[in-house]
Amino acid sequence: MRPDTPAENVDHIAEAARLERTAGLYPEDAEHLLVQAAAHLELAGDRPAATALYDSLIQSPGSLENPHLVRALKASNLWEYGHEAEARAIIDGVRAEAPRDPAPWVIVAESLESHDELEAAQETFTEAARLLIPDAQEPPYSTHPLLYGRHRVRRMLGVAHDEWDMLADTLHSSPVSLDELHDPKRVWSLGSDNPAELEAEISRLRAELGTFREALSRPFPVAVLHWPAAELAELVAAYPDLADEYPSHEEHLATIEASLRELAASGTANLGIVTGTVPSYEAFAASEGASPGEGALLPQYATTLAARGRAVGWPPQRGAVCWCGSGAAYEGCHGRVAV
Repeated sequence: MRPDTPAENVDHIAEAARLERTAGLYPEDAEHLLVQAAAHLELAGDRPAATALYDSLIQSPGSLENPHLVRALKASNLWEYGHEAEARAIIDGVRAEAPRDPAPWVIVAESLESHDELEAAQETFTEAARLLIPDAQEPPYSTHPLLYGRHRVRRMLGVAHDEWDMLADTLHSSPVSLDELHDPKRVWSLGSDNPAELEAEISRLRAELGTFREALSRPFPVAVLHWPAAELAELVAAYPDLADEYPSHEEHLATIEASLRELAASGTANLGIVTGTVPSYEAFAASEGASPGEGALLPQYATTLAARGRAVGWPPQRGAVCWCGSGAAYEGCHGRVAV
């Protein structure tokens, strides 16, 4: 789909078919592409076809990178066309497995919310917050939707603010507060004859639109490129000109962590790491008509991997293994200075 194509002019069935064909050409990106294809089928109203696509992913012989996300999306889709019991069973299963990725939690909680299961939605958002948001640290960018969704549901339930609600208020950068945006009485202002109330609602809608645009302006993380030791050794042996970029693997790992911390300190949100392989890098260089030995190609390769959904969020969640592949917990490895 062209980025300048208006949403109302998209042929979602055709776009889903195109994505499925592309997935066949690039099997390493199939999961990411087929999830997008299923979303287009949902938008086209062909929810059974979307479910079939989710099923094909779940049943695929290769292991999924994010099976919890696929199951959460399937549950949300099933509930929308009458398969409530199956959807609830999948949601219960996702919650029981306690994924370390915020996205499945957000999807199942919002599915509960959209069907007026507000107490269950609040419980789900809270479970995820307890699991994924470390104490005394600024929450990772990927967890912000958890806090905002939890704030919204609790506002509709009319419960008092707690520490996580106040944290959500702090993280929210819009000129209109979350309390205003999540006010359950807002709907009444749309039918008001009072110009001041209508003007206030227009301001709130503009603020919401600005928040959505900000999120859409960076649909994938700002990612730093990581080479495992064996891949880096093969890369430098094949392309000696890159030795200046990578004096040693240890220095490479230290540079990644330092770069990400510097970006975070400058206020850059939504950071991540992509892991390169020599064959995929060579294929990327060939597609660009460039030599793999050109150091200027490396940032473009990292961005392309991130755009394909290959990025892993940084910093890792508390208790998760370090991004470097050592198998040790991040806090005891490259995260030692950060905690």
